[in-house]
Amino acid sequence: MRSVKQIIDAAPADVELILVTRDRDLGDTAPYPSLSGRWIRRGRADIYYLNIRRISQWVSLIRQLRRTPISIMYVNSLWNPAFSIVPTTLALLRLLPVRRILIAPRGELSRGALGLKSFRKGTFLLVWARALRWSAPLWHASTELEAAEIRRATRFSIHRILISPDQVIEPRDAPPAPRNARVRFVFIGRISRKKNLKLIMQAFAVVGTAATLDVYGPIEDGKYWAECQAVIARLPAHVSIRYSGELSPDSVIETFSKYDAFVMPTLGENFGHAIAESLAASCPVICSDHTPWTPVLADLGGGEVVRELTPGALGAVLQRWAALTPGEIEQAHASARQAYVTWRDRQERTNIIELALAAEFRA
Repeated sequence: MRSVKQIIDAAPADVELILVTRDRDLGDTAPYPSLSGRWIRRGRADIYYLNIRRISQWVSLIRQLRRTPISIMYVNSLWNPAFSIVPTTLALLRLLPVRRILIAPRGELSRGALGLKSFRKGTFLLVWARALRWSAPLWHASTELEAAEIRRATRFSIHRILISPDQVIEPRDAPPAPRNARVRFVFIGRISRKKNLKLIMQAFAVVGTAATLDVYGPIEDGKYWAECQAVIARLPAHVSIRYSGELSPDSVIETFSKYDAFVMPTLGENFGHAIAESLAASCPVICSDHTPWTPVLADLGGGEVVRELTPGALGAVLQRWAALTPGEIEQAHASARQAYVTWRDRQERTNIIELALAAEFRA
């Protein structure tokens, strides 16, 4: 949702925006107070808070949307049933007055992501990609890498794929943080198999130096989190791992600034917003090579890239970082911030909505 918020905030001033979202946080059983089934004006957007299990709310929403010609319908996923498949199907059947669909797979078509539940995803993609051709959708890729992944997985023409990085954030000087005997590692993100958190815990089993890891984020996959907890229970006493709950979006950068390295052996990211936030907070990143940030981390000094995703390979990297001196850690913080500044200064600042509207008018 952070990426969507930034797109909305940076959209052209003459564009009218409608946002449909859940009436509750991911994983919560209770809706936000007094919001379910209601339209609310927030900032630049009219927002509808939907209970996806209430047929009456779906009917009300569809009736309202049918009254409004929609130039671009942006769906922030390829697989999500309620917020991608249903609205896209309604548009394909002409039950919604949508002129053009814009799909943001958000890393779902990377090789690592497709490798999870590969048969089911492959079968669905074969059928869904053919159905989508009827509407000639546009695709939102955050990087050239993701554009290539979309092209490979869907066989859509590269001319239908718009490349627009997520809106960049301003770097901040990390406030002085207390140093102790242990290098402080952090993981911030959704707890799911794609993020590969369990590998971090398995890697700490081979680290012989005292180290701590704090985990923040929503537990999206309870079964997977139970597997992680089982690994934690077997770790040596000199390794401390604790779950610290969820963070509000506004506190993510401040939280990163309190740690010495962000560990993220993800199986695939289209952009990696958390990586940008970590570097902007002067927190180095230890990451897989399945993100567009590999040159920033490996060549510009933003952190370290782990190309072999095994407990031994990641454990060796964590061991090396855990043994850094305070002076070396301070230098790593400075290098992370400078790497982010260099990357940011190279970015084009074109909003995806502008690109999509321009492509639509050319069509």
